[in-house]
Amino acid sequence: MKPLHMKISFLILFSFLLTTTYSYSQQGNVEINQDKHITVLLDLKKKMNKNETSYERYKIQVYSGNRSGAYNAQKEFSSSFGDWYPSMQYETPNFKIWAGNFRTRLEADRALKRIKRKFPNAFIFKPKKK
Repeated sequence: MKPLHMKISFLILFSFLLTTTYSYSQQGNVEINQDKHITVLLDLKKKMNKNETSYERYKIQVYSGNRSGAYNAQKEFSSSFGDWYPSMQYETPNFKIWAGNFRTRLEADRALKRIKRKFPNAFIFKPKKK
């Protein structure tokens, strides 16, 4: 009696899984309609971005202190925030960790809000011209 009961249970389970698999599957086609001038605008934007220098953009300073602390902060930042690449700078007598390359203050403020949860002493600045 038991093997028959298990076979029936297995058959019911199998038919249920088969039914739900086929009932939830969907097919569709995606058609993208875009203006032909978008590619021209994107190329223009790329050219404009190449002309900007790094001192015209905003950065976020995450750490300032000794070398070992800077390496640790850089490693921690990289593991926590993959969106922005942290770079190490040396300004006598401190090593500094800078992140981001934000065009507007608004972009930098949004990023700072996220970064401050992990690095409460972080702040926004614009690098000086060299």
